[in-house]
Amino acid sequence: MKYDLKSSSHSVYNLNYHLILVVKYRREVFTNKKLIDELKKRTRNIAKNYDVKITSQEVDKDHMHILFSSKPTTNLTKFINALKTGTSKAIRHRFDIEDKLWDNVFWSDSYCLITTGEVTLDQLKKYVENQGEPK
Repeated sequence: MKYDLKSSSHSVYNLNYHLILVVKYRREVFTNKKLIDELKKRTRNIAKNYDVKITSQEVDKDHMHILFSSKPTTNLTKFINALKTGTSKAIRHRFDIEDKLWDNVFWSDSYCLITTGEVTLDQLKKYVENQGEPK
């Protein structure tokens, strides 16, 4: 198996994630290109503060997908909370969207965070299971 590994002083890693953030009650907020551009810009800036590398990000009318990589030391919960808070405040401040939101709440309380890999789970399982077999 070949991985695109990164390293730090005490670890070798490759951590990639898929984050999905949903607007509260699936309100269709992402219909304005300037708003979407601002959201993406804010997301990249917040990610830099947490040493997170955004690989890709896109929105649909009521949710956002972000692919990113991080270090093992990254506190993902803090990063996601900062991302939701920072983008929500900036968007609500700069754009007139109160009529689209429910009770002026931007993001849903929950989120979906999925780990991604360079191989499938089945491939990895076979690799691990074959480690103890004589060659």
